[in-house]
Amino acid sequence: MGLGCMGMSWAYGTTDEAEAMATLHEAIELGINFLDTAEVYGPFTNEELVGRAIRDRRDQVVLATKFGFKINEKGAIVGADSRPEHVREVAEASLKRLGTDHIDLLYQHRVDPKVPIEDTVGAMAELVRAGKVRHLGLSEASPSTLRRASAVHPITALQTEYSLFEREVEREILPACRELGIGFVPYSPLGRGLLTGRVPRAEELGEGDFRRNYPRFQGENFDRNQALVAAVGTLADRKGCTVGQIALAWLLHRGDDIVPIPGTKRRSYLRENAGAVDVVLTPEDMAWLEQQVPEGSAAGERYPAAAMRLIDR
Repeated sequence: MGLGCMGMSWAYGTTDEAEAMATLHEAIELGINFLDTAEVYGPFTNEELVGRAIRDRRDQVVLATKFGFKINEKGAIVGADSRPEHVREVAEASLKRLGTDHIDLLYQHRVDPKVPIEDTVGAMAELVRAGKVRHLGLSEASPSTLRRASAVHPITALQTEYSLFEREVEREILPACRELGIGFVPYSPLGRGLLTGRVPRAEELGEGDFRRNYPRFQGENFDRNQALVAAVGTLADRKGCTVGQIALAWLLHRGDDIVPIPGTKRRSYLRENAGAVDVVLTPEDMAWLEQQVPEGSAAGERYPAAAMRLIDR
């Protein structure tokens, strides 16, 4: 299991740098050494935070970051940009912010429809040959894009949303990864907190929390999704664990090539998430979850419409 670092600096309301640093350090101590960040988180401030946290323990972590957006001088995302020259520029900037001479896994954050994937991966491969990057990844890429990218350079991992609430990848994307020998890294494995049963509906979330605009947290969608969480809770009660731990254990039981990266900014939730590796789900448990939360049962799109348009199809 890895650790998603985004919420420590961005997207989910208030932040606490001291607690975030402590969470990062405890994760490494627990053996959760696969850390995921991106230039856009902040933007830029999350890479800086992670860089400070690992400064004296760089050799203990597998460090992943992402590029792929055009960010203006005000810090606003103004489109995609995976031009080869931009890839080289942002990689150098990420290395500086992270305080390291190499990135273990560099992802393209979103596929740029204006730039052939062959050109982007070609530029990323140059960074591997230069020793600045060890492995390459894509995020939210379609099977056809994965195949084209893999023809240029081996792709180590695909990072795409996957959870009990979001299972579209099972149709074509996950099979394509397995065909090509690409590891799968589910982000938002807890449905952005919905699968913990602790997150309130959209209007009750704090200012600055992106989830206020997410359909699954709004109105009747939220109520329907909470009913699904309550159903999963009956299995959690039987297992003596939390709903979130069941959701993470479900992913861990989907295959050894799947490494979820639940995000948190607090040590208490980090410990809870880590405990999911000890939750054993029997084939009967997995079948029961399939019945209670079948594919497509979550209400509402996973992103607002504008963000959905950035998904490679």
